Amino acid sequence: MHIDHTGIAVRDLDEAIAFYTTVLQGELVDRYTNTAVGVETEIAVIHVGDDVIELLLPTSPTSPIARFMKARGKGVHHIAYRVDDLTQSIASLKQEGISFLEDTLRTTAKGRRLIYMDPRHSGGVIVELCDYPPTNKQ
Repeated sequence: MHIDHTGIAVRDLDEAIAFYTTVLQGELVDRYTNTAVGVETEIAVIHVGDDVIELLLPTSPTSPIARFMKARGKGVHHIAYRVDDLTQSIASLKQEGISFLEDTLRTTAKGRRLIYMDPRHSGGVIVELCDYPPTNKQ
C-alpha cells in the first residue's frame, strides 16, 4: 500500500492550477468533470515530481466536496492509498473491524476502483482506498 494521490478541495480551480504548476512546478496532466450523482466535481490532476494531487472543485451545492467545504473549508479533502486488490483489501480490513462508506464504492471513468473508509477510524481524516485493475493500469 502506498499513497496514490492527495485530494484537495478548492474554490477556484484555475487559481489552484496556477499555484501547483507555477509555484510548485507541477504538470497539469488531466482536467475533467465528473457529473455522476454523488460526485459532481471538476477535477484537475497535477503531477508534482513523483506525487499526484487532485484538485477538486464542486459543481453542485450538494456534492460531497461542497458539503466538506461548507463544514471544513477548502484544503486537504482526502488521502488515497493504492492497494493491489481493492476487493481483497476491503474484505481484510472489514475482518479487522474497519467499516467503509459503502455508497462510495465505484469505478471511475478513468478505470480507478475506489471506496472511502469511514473517517471515524482515522481520526476524521478521509481515507480512500483504490486500485487500478490490470486492463486500466496507469
